[in-house]
Amino acid sequence: MERLDDILGYKNLKIYQNSNFFSFSLDSIILANYCDIRLRDKKIVDFCTGNGVIPLILSRRTNNKIYGVEIQKKLVDLANKSVEYNGLSNQIEIINDDIKVFSKDNISKFDLVLCNPPYFKVEKDSSLNESYEKMIARHEIEINIYDLCDCVKKVLKDNGKFYLIHRSDRLIEILQVLKKYNLEPKKLMFVYENINSESTLVLIESQKLGKTGLKIQKPLILHEINGELTEEYKRLQEEVRK
Repeated sequence: MERLDDILGYKNLKIYQNSNFFSFSLDSIILANYCDIRLRDKKIVDFCTGNGVIPLILSRRTNNKIYGVEIQKKLVDLANKSVEYNGLSNQIEIINDDIKVFSKDNISKFDLVLCNPPYFKVEKDSSLNESYEKMIARHEIEINIYDLCDCVKKVLKDNGKFYLIHRSDRLIEILQVLKKYNLEPKKLMFVYENINSESTLVLIESQKLGKTGLKIQKPLILHEINGELTEEYKRLQEEVRK
């Protein structure tokens, strides 16, 4: 069923969702707020944009052009409805395309790339008993981490930045793949549900042809033991107006 929802932490910013598809997650909100947008970042693209939550949030942080690329036509239609509803058609463009095709047609055109990709490999014991739309959002069916980094390398200008959120248990593999495609890891932040939990998510900033040197940042802890939001998480949700 289609519905119009608020985006957490953002006043007067709405998004269309459908319960039959994969709805935007907290991960996307964290990623959209984690990235640094430099003055030089004139062209921004969000890969695996889904229903467009990351471009919508980024529109509150920059006046520059933002693109979202999504392979699922139904999600693209939802994203476009949200863009139009929020009056952002002149700033945000949602493109229905396979990232692997899009990257070949947009060599070295972007200053900043973001992605909240499918997290899980497809293995013999993978649980795939769900709709195809939800499957490809969660599992590396249409694109894997190697394909993704290859595409990012193609579309980024030299010294352009790539921001990724992914599973912490795949960190070693991800760092190796980033370096393989000349996307030098520069910053890393672990995300924890609370101070007593293990990290399940990690945020990574990398730079195309960047110098070596990785900074491990202070972790992001989302909730206090009593379940309340931490001050760090509250600040991350605060709307930053352009």
